[in-house]
Amino acid sequence: MDHSPGNHDPQPAQSTVHNAITGDVGGHVLQTGTVVGDVHLHAPLHATPVPRQLPAAPRRFTGRVEELNLLTAALDDAVETGATMVISALGGVGGIGKTWLALHWAHQHADRFPDGQLFVDLRGFTPSAEPMRPAEAVRGFLDALGVDPAGIPVDLNAQVGLYRSLVAGRRMLIVLDNARDTAQVVSLLPGSSTCTVLVTSRRHLAGLSTAHGAWSLDLAMLPEAEAHQLLVDCLGADRVAAEPDAVAELMRCCAGLPLALGIVAARATMHPHFPLAVLAEELRDSATRLDGLEAGEISLDLRAVFSWSYEALPVDAATVFGLLGLAPGPDISLHATASLIGLPPARTRGLLRELETSHLVTQPVPGRYRLHDLIRLSARAHATRDQSPDDLETALRRLIDFYLHTAHAAEQLLNPHRPPIDVAPPHPDCLPRSPSNRAAALAWFETEHPCVLAVQQLAAAQGRHKAAWQLAWTLTSFHFQRGHAHDDVAAWQVGLAAAQHQDDPAVLLLIRVLLGEACSRVGRHADALGHLSLALRMAQDAADVRSQAHAQRALARASERQGKDQRAFEHAAGALRLYRALDQPIGEAITLNMMGRYSTRLGHYDEARAYCEAALALCRRHNHREAEADTLDSLGYLAHLTGHLDDALDYYQQALVLCRTIGHTYYEAGTLDYLGQTHASLGNRDQARHAWDQALRLYRNQHRANEAARIQRLLHAVTEPEQTTDPGSRNRPMRRRASSS
Repeated sequence: MDHSPGNHDPQPAQSTVHNAITGDVGGHVLQTGTVVGDVHLHAPLHATPVPRQLPAAPRRFTGRVEELNLLTAALDDAVETGATMVISALGGVGGIGKTWLALHWAHQHADRFPDGQLFVDLRGFTPSAEPMRPAEAVRGFLDALGVDPAGIPVDLNAQVGLYRSLVAGRRMLIVLDNARDTAQVVSLLPGSSTCTVLVTSRRHLAGLSTAHGAWSLDLAMLPEAEAHQLLVDCLGADRVAAEPDAVAELMRCCAGLPLALGIVAARATMHPHFPLAVLAEELRDSATRLDGLEAGEISLDLRAVFSWSYEALPVDAATVFGLLGLAPGPDISLHATASLIGLPPARTRGLLRELETSHLVTQPVPGRYRLHDLIRLSARAHATRDQSPDDLETALRRLIDFYLHTAHAAEQLLNPHRPPIDVAPPHPDCLPRSPSNRAAALAWFETEHPCVLAVQQLAAAQGRHKAAWQLAWTLTSFHFQRGHAHDDVAAWQVGLAAAQHQDDPAVLLLIRVLLGEACSRVGRHADALGHLSLALRMAQDAADVRSQAHAQRALARASERQGKDQRAFEHAAGALRLYRALDQPIGEAITLNMMGRYSTRLGHYDEARAYCEAALALCRRHNHREAEADTLDSLGYLAHLTGHLDDALDYYQQALVLCRTIGHTYYEAGTLDYLGQTHASLGNRDQARHAWDQALRLYRNQHRANEAARIQRLLHAVTEPEQTTDPGSRNRPMRRRASSS
């Protein structure tokens, strides 16, 4: 701490303790013989100086209105209730703006601390110096309070006693900046309720809260509006407004971290005539982004600022931090982390808690952890620098194995009738999960879906080609049942590229069928026909009857989506013959239902009913609830077209219950669509509107734009008194049906 005269108001020279210490303790002049702490005073005391140690307020401070109000409210509440001393602990990662917030608030409310403000940088996370010892900080405070250095006691406890006596009863603010831990702070806490203390630290000081009643406030990243305003304040409104795209990219790269935004502004200010797009382009590449986020000084070097927190970590926690930087996806679970680092979950939880305490990871929901984008880049750099390539490769293998085996187990619960694939055993230190039931499997996929997609990309990049295509396979049922059609195409494109590195025609054939189906589902009909036709030829050349059946069934769906119902019927009939030859009742049931659907569209109602009823019997006999729901929907469609509207309602309601029971939101959307149309035909306008509102929400969530637009038109029509809706037309849009192979 700087003890130069410039840090204090001009004061009279002070004598030593052995002669005449001046000091106003608790508002009373101390007389000869008074004891302050363990120090005996032998001379009359005069007024002590009023220290004004706060550094200058930040010149450009933006946002943090809520946090500022919370600090003020805590102080107001203490004054009104006569509570004990207010201790506010501001926490957050390096560069989040803790010190700026503390100083801005302190200067705003300086008038509330007429007896002075003390400030000390405890150097808890400073690479150029060791953390300040409490004795050094206390001596600095005693100096600021006018105690002659020669009169400062040798014993730390005596120093602390003297310090607390000198501030007792005084309305003072004490700012303890950059604290390493609670132990460094405790000796600096006054004993008087009239004092207010602000502590900033990169660690969450739990001991300060539990033992001393501190109120904790952890700072989050700046929201977009405040980040934008910070750049406006630094660069000027005209320059920011002139390049909105570049500014948006700069904000994305800084991800709400005030220091990063400040560095960007500093670099842009160095070249006021350079386009901001030049700087945005430099930062766009994540591999070199940290290099761009430095402005030539150690305090404006983001890589260095993050490193100070890293260097303060225990070795095991530092290792985990580095590996987390390599894990793809927006966040990671406790169990995935345990497999990544190769340790039991209980030990992993403790290490993650250490990182969370250091504000290097956050836990937005229980059991899931997240790194800020820039911190992730820092962690990745430390991992590649401090750990061997073999160790990193092994860690990533464990992570890939965790997702592959957990997703495979979950997929088997979503589609138990689907023949499993041959997955190699996981790494010995990998601990995959096994969901307990279908609902748990769906919940796991919902939570982990972005991570599984990211890990598939990682597997491909790592040369784990078999794992890459198998991860696509594990996602197929979830993608279909939840309507993630475009994600399914992307996953299978990665899977196909990976499988082409392997000499396994059977795998390539399987992938062609599934990729073809995925392309058909998103309307890429030419791509679908290409993949499926090639798959059928490959299956015929290999005399693979089962794959021929799958390819024919997929070609039937592809033809249906192009409005070619007769061709769709012919492909489905071909698949039916093959499934019966193979004695595969599930495949037989699915294709019978498809033939019933196409027969309905072709106007062959008696044949359609026979096909659908045969399909329904097989589905129920073999407990295939997904196919049962689809078949009930087909029967409802047939009943509607033939004028049996009450029967149609009954079939659709049965299908809807099944869809919701198994969590099949893709089918649920279409059934609600048709249910609404049936209600509209019956004149039940409110029921129709209710069903279509639900269908519209699902269609939008599934990015099915054409279906959503059609439902929007129907909703508009049903609200017009003079309009009628005739959804019974054969030409109405068909729900796209598919089932995983």
